[in-house]
Amino acid sequence: MDDRDWELFLLPYEQAVEELKVKFKTMRAELKKREEYAPIEFVTGRVKKISSILDKAKRLDVPRDQLDTGIEDIAGIRIMCQFVEDIRWVAQYIRARKDLTVLYEKDYVTNFKESGYRSFHMIAEYPVQTAFGQKIVLAEIQIRTLAMNFWATIEHSLNYKYRQSLPAPIRDRLKTAAEAAMILDNEMSSIREDILDAQKSFEDEANLVQRVLKDIHRLYFLHKVTEALESQQKFNELWEKQDFIGLQQLGESVRKMRKSGARMVEEEQDE
Repeated sequence: MDDRDWELFLLPYEQAVEELKVKFKTMRAELKKREEYAPIEFVTGRVKKISSILDKAKRLDVPRDQLDTGIEDIAGIRIMCQFVEDIRWVAQYIRARKDLTVLYEKDYVTNFKESGYRSFHMIAEYPVQTAFGQKIVLAEIQIRTLAMNFWATIEHSLNYKYRQSLPAPIRDRLKTAAEAAMILDNEMSSIREDILDAQKSFEDEANLVQRVLKDIHRLYFLHKVTEALESQQKFNELWEKQDFIGLQQLGESVRKMRKSGARMVEEEQDE
């Protein structure tokens, strides 16, 4: 058994995973604000378990003193997308980043494995700032659709149970499931525009409600209590009828009252 200090060895990988998760989540938030649609649905990450590292090193014949260069996925990031088309977009965003270096890519979306596994992998070098200086660690970034991720998670669990030797009946059923997942992805792609229009409509309505309620709340602080109460009553009536055109008009009216109230407060302060 390796006598290294595993906690110390894995520390830079843990740091890399946490930092990359934050960065990709931030990228998602920025894309949503800039483009109103982000190809990233959600991001997860993990550091490979010690037993899995040792198993893979044995399987690939990687010497114990070369784990940091011979095992490329000790730090792993998974980026989930809604549609297959989104995978290419996300990969392009990652290639353009200056805080990591993509070494190479493995396209299992176009060239999926015989088992049915589909995913897009990017192996990258990522610099971690440690207490003793910079350390470059390898990280594997997997980009998948939700359907691909569901299938891969199940397959991974079964492979772990059977120690990479799946019984033929289970292997066959997994292939059938992989085909079903591919059909699902293709169907979702075929109605992609309808889905995106529905999601945008939902986002717009949610943002409108938040904006109107926020402006009504501000009226209280501007001493426009009567206007705030009347606006809240009107909001309740419109919300009950799901009248979003009326809510938009109310929002414009409340915004004008808020701006007027803010000017009055400024003028009083100037006096």
